[in-house]
Amino acid sequence: MKIGIVCYPTFGGSGVIATELGKGLASLGHQVHFITYKRPARLNAFYENITYHEVNALQYPLFEYTPYESELASKLVDVVTYEKLDVLHVHYAIPHAAVAFMAKQILKTKGIYIPVVTTLHGTDITLVGTNKAFASVVEFSINNSDAVTTVSDSLRKETMEKFDISNDIEVIYNFIDPERFKRLNKDHFRKAIAPNGEKILIHTSNFRKVKRVGDAIKAFAKVRTELACKLILIGDGPERQAMEELCRQIGFCEDVRFLGKQDAVEEILAIGDLFILPSQNESFGLAALEAMACELPVISTNIGGLPEVNTHGETGYLFDVGDIDGMAASAIQLLSDPENLAKMKKNAFNRSQEFKLERILEKYVALYQKVISLTPKTTTV
Repeated sequence: MKIGIVCYPTFGGSGVIATELGKGLASLGHQVHFITYKRPARLNAFYENITYHEVNALQYPLFEYTPYESELASKLVDVVTYEKLDVLHVHYAIPHAAVAFMAKQILKTKGIYIPVVTTLHGTDITLVGTNKAFASVVEFSINNSDAVTTVSDSLRKETMEKFDISNDIEVIYNFIDPERFKRLNKDHFRKAIAPNGEKILIHTSNFRKVKRVGDAIKAFAKVRTELACKLILIGDGPERQAMEELCRQIGFCEDVRFLGKQDAVEEILAIGDLFILPSQNESFGLAALEAMACELPVISTNIGGLPEVNTHGETGYLFDVGDIDGMAASAIQLLSDPENLAKMKKNAFNRSQEFKLERILEKYVALYQKVISLTPKTTTV
């Protein structure tokens, strides 16, 4: 198949999943075309069967803001027409599903019909989609896609509750590549971070308020009073400066490392003992899954899709949003019990293997084949 993928090319979960999905499809021999305004962050090398099409930003004095949606629609029309794509897979309802619908209508006038698969990732429903300025567009785009998927059952239910949806929505979970996300021997790195054998807690996110990075820092402060430990913070974003200031206020900056954005996240996860994810909202919890694949138990909130990934008492612990005391107490208890910690590490790894890339690829390939089989090769103008 020839598959077009549209996504945000950033370090966020949707961009990561879209890119890794494309790479996985390409490894199976499918021709994958990424169409976006910048090369995706994880498309950082040459990959056989993958082509990147950049959407060029038009600079024109008339426009105060670059009309990206129109440029993207035109680019989609061009790529579908000349690369003869079989299907478009767009990630995020706004603007990608709406733009794909526009491109689809333009292509019809050329006698070309292209099926569109839309994957909803979370904030396009829980944040952007509920804004009255966008709600009608989100609803229309979902209902006019040839197939719709969500990354968790929680997100599917929330979508059905918040919008008048007439389309079917299939749950296809996010995934990990087990060849990449696995426990590696990085003892030299661990000794550099924790030279005296301290326990290492890790958090990774895009440092937005919804991630509640401050809760991770405050919980760590409580753990630190009982155990010798270090905290590694991976990622960057609007809250980073405030989080650095929080560490200074509490007074333990020497035990916290801000590593910023990292491509080889798995190498850092490999030296950890525990992963903490205190988010206010997580449609799935990809960061938690990646940590589990690297044999880290997870302490997280119990919202969104996290309970579908992290099993309380088996792979980690789940708490209400803001329950810093509970998170800290469970971390202290777990890190103080080597036998239970080893058991949970094993459980976390085993659970992560249920989300292997190959299993998820099968579901997407089957979905693509389904929508393609129901689509006429051409349509009468």
